[in-house]
Amino acid sequence: MTAGAAPVAGRPPIRVLLADPAPMQRAGLRVTLSGAGDLAIVGEATDGTEAVELARRLLPDVVLLDVQLPRLDGLSATRAIAAAADPAVRVLVCTADDRDELVLGALAAGAVGYLGRDVPAGDLIAAVRTVAAGGAVVAPHLLARLLPRLADAAPVPAATAPPALGTLTEREREVLVHVARGHTNAEIARTLLVSETTIKTHVGHVLGKLGLRDRVQAVVLAYETGLVTRGA
Repeated sequence: MTAGAAPVAGRPPIRVLLADPAPMQRAGLRVTLSGAGDLAIVGEATDGTEAVELARRLLPDVVLLDVQLPRLDGLSATRAIAAAADPAVRVLVCTADDRDELVLGALAAGAVGYLGRDVPAGDLIAAVRTVAAGGAVVAPHLLARLLPRLADAAPVPAATAPPALGTLTEREREVLVHVARGHTNAEIARTLLVSETTIKTHVGHVLGKLGLRDRVQAVVLAYETGLVTRGA
């Protein structure tokens, strides 16, 4: 996982809501994120019901959420936030439980990121910035573990490309393949010998043309359509 964008002078801070039942964990997250300079903790929830209520009322940029929440579990809370809150409120899961079914369940519920609780402070800060900017972040070891499952679950590719993929240029399809293989923008830029800004533009066009919310959905689509297959 690469570092997210550095803070930009003059921009308002990224507003973060913490949702975790453990006081010590919330305190650690508060200290880590507040020290970044461009992140502000606007609220703290101790259970899923409170997380949904605060997300609706405070409209933070990012809800940093543990899946193990009392009253309303993290997946249900994520689903409620994604369905009822402002679309700009994005859920980033940070938890000690990285079982495949929870990772996939969280992403299906509307989360745009999933990290382990042992994530380094710098990577956590970068992930919050990335998610707030409209990106998606899944811990590399989780993504590597899940890609084969997505490939196995994907249907046999059709003889011709689905109509949606036909809207992409050759370069955009190439970028989508790299995204589906878990490559970062910086890695794709080095491979294609272009700037990282150019890759960001291509990714934005891919998501827009295919009606996708984020890179996670792009990965799933690439496997479902047969654009990328396991081991290819």
